[in-house]
Amino acid sequence: MRADLASDGTVNYRMVLGDQEVELNSLIGKRLTLNFSGYIDCQHCGRKIKKSYSQGYCYPCMQKLAQCDMCIMKPETCHFEQGTCREPEWGESNCMIPHYVYLANTSGLKVGITRHTQIPTRWIDQGATQALPIFKVSTRLQSGLVEIALAEFIADKTNWRAMLKGSADALDLKAIAEELKPKIAEKLASVSLKYGADAVIELDESVVDLHFPVKEYLTKISSFNFDKTPEVSGVLLGIKGQYLIFETGVINLRKFTSYHVNLQVS
Repeated sequence: MRADLASDGTVNYRMVLGDQEVELNSLIGKRLTLNFSGYIDCQHCGRKIKKSYSQGYCYPCMQKLAQCDMCIMKPETCHFEQGTCREPEWGESNCMIPHYVYLANTSGLKVGITRHTQIPTRWIDQGATQALPIFKVSTRLQSGLVEIALAEFIADKTNWRAMLKGSADALDLKAIAEELKPKIAEKLASVSLKYGADAVIELDESVVDLHFPVKEYLTKISSFNFDKTPEVSGVLLGIKGQYLIFETGVINLRKFTSYHVNLQVS
């Protein structure tokens, strides 16, 4: 799915089906049927595959592409400066660029990082109802170092089941940020000492509020899997993160990137 944030904070979703994009917000309340054809192709090389790796890649591409390396999940392990990046040019364009460290309210308080080009997309994908950038850093590695420092005090993962049961209570993210900063001051200083005085810049941004198009939340979460159930059908109750919420369960469309799916609306 693709999404954007309107000026009033509403998240607008579109489902990408081949060369077409289907507006999803207007389909809430209608019955949708998604049929998986059994065909998957690698989103990088296009080859037909039986199993998807790293959300849409064949095994060889997953093994060779920098965007599928473990350091994408754990940025503090970035090895670009060691000269061992799988794709140095990709690393220059995507990792050796400004990143933001942020606080978000998803299933509760969490810390996260994102490239400057992925704001607010990253927050939307995580189902955050509030987000606040608190630091700007020069590279992905540095963002990871700041993130793990903060992760000693707050969560760095979202409880997706709790996120899909409703919106977490509103938080005063700016006040929380001010409480956290002194706790990691020593580690921030060590990052600046190693990478330069401008490696970590403290920000004073406004909290961003996000409103997801959900008519009704579920009290019990069960998830669909195209590999086990090729047809998913039900009344669409809402959309949050990368999940479609039906009255019968939820499905994470990001997980099934590169799957060929037909959509019917009734």
